[in-house]
Amino acid sequence: MKPSIPQGTRDFSPAEVRRRQYIFNTLRIIFELYGFQPLETPSMENLTTLTGKYGEEGDRLIFKILNNGLHEKKDADKDKLNSEWNNILSKPYSTPVVTERALRYDLTIPFARYVVMHQNELAFPFRRYQMQPVWRADRPQKGRYREFWQCDVDMVGSTSLINEAELLCIYQSAFQKLKVPVTIKVNSRKLLAALAELCGMPEKMVDITIAMDKLDKIGWVGVANELKERGISDDGIWQIERVINVKGTNQEKLVAYSDIMQHSAVGMEGINELSKTLAYFGNLEPGIGNLDGKSNIVVDISLARGLNYYTGVIVEVVCSSEAVKMGSIGGGGRYDDLTGLFGLKGLSGVGVSFGIDRIYDVMEELNVFPEQLVEGTKAIILNFGGDNETYALQILQQLRAANIAAEIYPDAAKFDKQMKYANKRGIAYVLLPGDEEREKNMVSVKNFVTGEQKMVPVEEAITLLRV
Repeated sequence: MKPSIPQGTRDFSPAEVRRRQYIFNTLRIIFELYGFQPLETPSMENLTTLTGKYGEEGDRLIFKILNNGLHEKKDADKDKLNSEWNNILSKPYSTPVVTERALRYDLTIPFARYVVMHQNELAFPFRRYQMQPVWRADRPQKGRYREFWQCDVDMVGSTSLINEAELLCIYQSAFQKLKVPVTIKVNSRKLLAALAELCGMPEKMVDITIAMDKLDKIGWVGVANELKERGISDDGIWQIERVINVKGTNQEKLVAYSDIMQHSAVGMEGINELSKTLAYFGNLEPGIGNLDGKSNIVVDISLARGLNYYTGVIVEVVCSSEAVKMGSIGGGGRYDDLTGLFGLKGLSGVGVSFGIDRIYDVMEELNVFPEQLVEGTKAIILNFGGDNETYALQILQQLRAANIAAEIYPDAAKFDKQMKYANKRGIAYVLLPGDEEREKNMVSVKNFVTGEQKMVPVEEAITLLRV
C-alpha cells in the first residue's frame, strides 16, 4: 500500500524546518526581550477542560481521543459503546464515556487552566509565551490545516492598557524582523456593544458584528442585506452605515465615534481604552510602523473576533501586500475573566497569537526568508579510504572545532557518486583530502558555486569557510 499522511497534516523538509525555526527563533528573541517566559502544556487535555469554551461550532472541531483498552471490551458491550459514542458526537456537552480526553484546540484555554492550577506558585502579573501545535477537525484548505502551530503571548493579573500597547509593539517588531508588511487592526468589543445600542437592539450585537466582519469580502451592500436578514431595522442599518463611513486618522476616527456614541457609557469606555492604548503605543513604539514607512496600526470598527471571551481591546493582523491573498495571520485581545471558567474569578488578561503556518506561507510567497537558512552543511569532505580517510577525519574535527558545519561522506565510494551527493545536497564547498594533500598537510577546496578549486593549508581552508 502506498504510504500517506492524514488529510490536513504535512511533512516538513529540512529546508522547511530551518525556515520555521527562523520564525520561532525570531519571535522567541522578541518575547524574551519583553520579559515573557516560556511555557508548554500537554498535547491532550481532559475533554471537560475544552468543551463549552469555543462555542457550539468550536466544540464540533475538537479532536476527541478514545479511551484506552476499548478493544478489550466484550462483544456484548459493543452496541452499548457505539451508542454512547454516537451520543457524545451529537451532544458535545454530554458526559464522556468512551472518550475523556481531546487534543489541544488552542493554547489559550490550556493556559487559563495552567494559571488556575498553579496560581499559588506564580508571580502576578504572569507573562508567558507558548509555541506548540494544536489540532482542529476543520476542512483543510489553503492556509488552514488540521494540525498547525500556534504561538501565543499573554499576560494575566493586570488591567493596565500598557499591556495592550506592548503587545502591539511585539507585533510591529516581529513583522518588521520577518519582513512581512502588515496592517494591525484594533477595535474594542465595547464599541461593538455600543453600536448595537445605537441600533436599539443590544441583544443583536453578535448578529451585527458577524455581518460587519464580512465588510472586506462582500462590501457594504452585502453587509446591509445580511443585517436586514438578521432582523436589524432600517434605522439601525443607517446607524451602522454612519459609523462605518467614518474615515481619517485613528485619532479622527475616535473623535467621530465619541460624537456618535456620546450617550453610550460602554461606547465611551471603549473609546477611552483605545485612545489610551494608542497613546501608550506612541511612547513605546519600536520603530517605523511598516516596511514602506507608513503607520500600520489602524482603528477598524468592523473588526470582530472572539466575542465569546474577549471583553475589551481586540486586535487582528493581516498581510498588507497585494501579492498575497491570506486571512488573518495574528490576533487577540483582552479577556477579563477567562480563568473564571475554571473557578478563579477576577483575573484579567490580555494576549495575542501568531499564526505560524500562515506566516510561513506568506513569507514564502513574498520570498523574504534569508538565503543562508537553507545551507545547513557548509562543507563536505570526500572519503578516499585508507590513510586518507583517517586524515579526512582529522580535518573534519578541526572544522567542527572552528564551528563550521561539516560532514564526511561515510563510505569510500566512487568519486562521481560523492560529488553527485554533494551537489544534490546543495553543499557549497567540497574538500578533497587525497594522497598529495595528506603528504603536504593540506587540502583541496572546491567551490561548487564558482567551480574554483585550489590546494591550501587546512588553517587557510578554515579561514576561507568562515567567510
